[in-house]
Amino acid sequence: MKPQQQEIIPFTGYQKLVILILALTQFTVILDFMIMSPLGDMLMKSMSLKPSAFGIAVSAYAFSAGISGLLTAGFADKFDRKKLLLFFYLGFIAGTVLCGMSNTYPLLLAARIITGLFGGVIGSISMAIITDLFALQQRGRVMGFIQMGFGASQVLGIPIGLYLANHFGWEIPFFLTAALAGVIAIVIMLRLKPVTAHLLVQHDRSAFLHLWHTVSKPDYRIGFAATALLSIGGFMMMPFGSAFAINNLHVTNQQLPILFMISGVSSLLIMPLIGRLSDKISKFKLFAAASVWTMGMCILYTNLSVTPFWLVVVFNILLMMGVMSRMIPSSALTSAVPEMEDRGAFMSINASLQQIAGGVAAAVAGMIVVQQSKGSPLQHYDTVGYVIVGISICSILLMSRVSKMINRKIKDHPAPIKQDDVVISEGY
Repeated sequence: MKPQQQEIIPFTGYQKLVILILALTQFTVILDFMIMSPLGDMLMKSMSLKPSAFGIAVSAYAFSAGISGLLTAGFADKFDRKKLLLFFYLGFIAGTVLCGMSNTYPLLLAARIITGLFGGVIGSISMAIITDLFALQQRGRVMGFIQMGFGASQVLGIPIGLYLANHFGWEIPFFLTAALAGVIAIVIMLRLKPVTAHLLVQHDRSAFLHLWHTVSKPDYRIGFAATALLSIGGFMMMPFGSAFAINNLHVTNQQLPILFMISGVSSLLIMPLIGRLSDKISKFKLFAAASVWTMGMCILYTNLSVTPFWLVVVFNILLMMGVMSRMIPSSALTSAVPEMEDRGAFMSINASLQQIAGGVAAAVAGMIVVQQSKGSPLQHYDTVGYVIVGISICSILLMSRVSKMINRKIKDHPAPIKQDDVVISEGY
């Protein structure tokens, strides 16, 4: 039986500009977070950190981002989304600069907390903007382009950052990220139009009541749970990826940037294709198939020992294919859960749970993984892979409920309409 084909709605000129701005914004935010993993081995050795301490350093960003999202969720639908994006992005830039200035472990922790307080909210604001300006039939492609920030960070940011870190110190990548983000902030200020349609349908006067009403809706809670589980599975392998590659697979420090670059290029090629595919066939079926693929690759990869570099590259590409193919359809599905008046609050809470779940995952992985000395192989990394498999199975079941819920909403609401060169997605 052939998968059901859906109509492809083209982008307007302004929508293309919005995609570019949000993709560049995501690139810097993702790079700031992702650079911690490849710098992991360097930081652990330079500051004499144990895996558990480094796991806490990664979790510090995630936990502060989650708390920030919960604190701002009640206000997320009360202001122009452009102003909110700019405010938190400027705070993120300041926190990233502080990361580069840190010379002790406590200062690094404090800087990561500050960066998380601002950076963790940016993704939810971007998702609210996407949901306001793009129809559901467009969001798979939009998420494909936005998530290219993940691949671009590996193709450009991480290899360049690692090269400079190897020559000038681990602080340099943070300074470069902050400089690039400063340029993007100016573009946001000058070119992004106000996003205020949601202000016309607000009902809750109190920010606390708005937050409570959002959390209390059963359908929303299903979406929250699906996101949290997916994030736990996605974050567990990441913090110790570079340390595992160097100490267990015997990838050299010189080969590590090449590994990230090749994996990133594959992501850039894969994500637009997956985004377009998810707009043409069932998003849930694509997510389920990608999850099964990812589970198999996690078990394979985490059980590797010393491996030829070319084979490590192949396995990374195959693993990345599965991860990216889960992220895009799941993000598109989740974006359709809230009503317009709740989107900012929903996305903030959703992003908060995503960050908190990621922080829990990194901390738990830090407790599972053991390293006897600075240069010895990581132990029990395979256990992390098995835990991810169990969590992924639960994620498929929850995302199935989200998909059925969205299908009901689509039947009950009219098709999206266009207003002033912007697609308004009414209800979903």
